Amino acid sequence: MTSYLPEPGAPLGHYVSEAPFDPYSVEQDTAEQSRYNKASQLQLMWWKFRRHRLAVISGVFLVVFYFIIMIAEFLAPYNLHSRHPDFIHAPPQAVHLFHNGDFVGPFVYGRQMTLDMDTLRRVYTEIPDQVQPLRFFCRGDSYRFWGLFDSNTHLVCPAKGGQMFLLGTDRLGRDVLSRIIYGARISLTIGLIGIAISFTLGVIIGGWAGYLGGIFDLVVQRIIEVLQSIPSIPLWMALAAIMPVTWSPMLIYLGITAILGLLDWTGLARAVRSKLLSLREEDYVLAAQLMGAKSSRIIGRHLVPGFMSHLIATATMSVPGMILGETALSFLGLGLRPPITSWGILLTEAKSVSVIAFYPWLLFPIIPVMLVILAFNFLGDGLRDAADPYK
Repeated sequence: MTSYLPEPGAPLGHYVSEAPFDPYSVEQDTAEQSRYNKASQLQLMWWKFRRHRLAVISGVFLVVFYFIIMIAEFLAPYNLHSRHPDFIHAPPQAVHLFHNGDFVGPFVYGRQMTLDMDTLRRVYTEIPDQVQPLRFFCRGDSYRFWGLFDSNTHLVCPAKGGQMFLLGTDRLGRDVLSRIIYGARISLTIGLIGIAISFTLGVIIGGWAGYLGGIFDLVVQRIIEVLQSIPSIPLWMALAAIMPVTWSPMLIYLGITAILGLLDWTGLARAVRSKLLSLREEDYVLAAQLMGAKSSRIIGRHLVPGFMSHLIATATMSVPGMILGETALSFLGLGLRPPITSWGILLTEAKSVSVIAFYPWLLFPIIPVMLVILAFNFLGDGLRDAADPYK
């Protein structure tokens, strides 16, 4: 048998190329691999996030919702406070396109209200011959856009002398759809403002606790444990109840936002603390200390940016808690108060079982609450996965 092993003591053959190594010209490296190797951290995160289809759809959905609150007055068919006493607790109207086989375009049928003397309920019946075409980019109820200037232009309006209640009306004859659109402005912004407060407190307090350690860390951890041991709803109710009734609606709005932000920083602070406890022993932290960098600079410039993507994902998933907190407080009558309108205030119309049984459309405000919370959760999942693109 022929042996391919060298003789004892003979030099081994050299099988390694002495040419300069270029990592981007390796034969086995495909174009996709080369593109991946040259990509920045931000590009890698975006590519991985884009593969999370549900997170992308949720992100687009939230962008659309936040765009809606920018032009809520224009999109709402009626003014926030417009009342229609002839159509109290009117059920939703259906939009039709064809009448007697002919294409008419978007329209609704007129309605006639009668009072049932046995149950004292209002009964609305459609008038088949009364076609009321919808108008677009039309003149309707007047409003003050963002409190800056007066206008009466709407995206869609009812026919002249007609009505259009696509989601029905409440006990005062106010259009539910218009009030949901207006309420989105408060319910969605209170989550962003609240998370800005809690994010700032969580990063600062958690960062100092994790970096300094010792007595300061011990005190912070005991405070966090006390706050987390208190049931959220009773604590919110107690703090909301101490706000003076003489405060203006705007001050109450800011007070509720501050309460939600001040009570939601504990979880983020613990996450920041645990991360900084491990990072403060790294060599680059020691190098910054030897160069005379202050603790605040080391935390803000070197430590926190290293896991900022994780913080953003955590903050995104905390926004639904803010929205639910405001909704719960307003539903219990301890949150925002009229004339400010939010989704929680709209749900107070459906407190009793009898109202839900007779007028189920008053529960429609719960639909955007659920959709927005799900969208934020899916978006947070996508951001959390994209925060570590190498997995």
